Amino acid sequence: MALGSVMLDLKGSSLDQVEKEVLQHPNVGGLIYFTRNFEDVQQISELTQQVREQRPDILIAVDHEGGRVQRFRKGFTHIPAMANLGELYQNNPEEAYDSSHKLAWLLASEVQAVGIDISFAPVLDVDYGGSEIIGDRAFHSDPSVITELAGAFIQGMATAGMAATGKHFPGHGFVAEDSHIAKPVDNRSLDEIEASDLVPFAELMKAGLNAVMPAHVLYPQVDDMPAGFSEYWIKGILRQRLKFDGVAFSDDLSMDGADLGIGFTQRADLALKAGCDMVLVCNNSSAAEQVVEELVAPEDWCERRIQAMRGKFKHANMQALQAQDQWAEIVALAESLRH
Repeated sequence: MALGSVMLDLKGSSLDQVEKEVLQHPNVGGLIYFTRNFEDVQQISELTQQVREQRPDILIAVDHEGGRVQRFRKGFTHIPAMANLGELYQNNPEEAYDSSHKLAWLLASEVQAVGIDISFAPVLDVDYGGSEIIGDRAFHSDPSVITELAGAFIQGMATAGMAATGKHFPGHGFVAEDSHIAKPVDNRSLDEIEASDLVPFAELMKAGLNAVMPAHVLYPQVDDMPAGFSEYWIKGILRQRLKFDGVAFSDDLSMDGADLGIGFTQRADLALKAGCDMVLVCNNSSAAEQVVEELVAPEDWCERRIQAMRGKFKHANMQALQAQDQWAEIVALAESLRH
């Protein structure tokens, strides 16, 4: 079965009958896990196996960045926040670069060891010091340092067989508000954004960034739609100016920043027509089911990009991964960098 353009989620730690049926729908192409779906390594591995029995081709994702945003804890290494690497960079850039590569390998290897294709990482936002939702998820306040450290992170993920997703295009770090619960507005000009926030995205696209996730942020000096619904940002800046041919994943359409006063199917339709390849509808099962049933993908929709995000699964399971000397060495590094 071909992959569809909708990524949805599950209610709990196992599949119910309705979810089994929804996963079979041709509009479904992806599944994202949250903390509520996780109990331990064995359970999440078994859940993934159940999912793939229903839909072998589905792309499975998780937000597992390290720091505050790490969905899986028990049995997984606690990856330090990316800002810790930025702090290390101030004193020892070479060590920070090497550590970023190693931590990314560890994160991607552990996630794939339980059968998951991708983690939505790394965060490429600039830390301006006032964001409620970004904060220490960002590597640094200097776009050039972000580019360097995130570049190493992307290479580390690739070494483990995982594609990387940069977020939140074109930059979420300047606004204070959290787009999960608010509608952030960034009043800067395009020139200002291009000179700072867009730098890591533009540079890392040249270096093999596989996907981006647009921000649910409105930039009224540039366009009258939030980036995730904006043809100007996605088809104009991302595709035409930056020549990006990777995946554009929408952020969750149930977030307040995505509430345009229209229904969920209309939101999904708008995001796809703006140039997104896959739309996320999470934390609202009735909305997800409605979108799956009603959505009609635009004629220029491109499944090829999504297929390229599949994990390479270099370790059969967590036990095989943990038997490696490299794993133990990098776990010790992660512990030393947490504070």
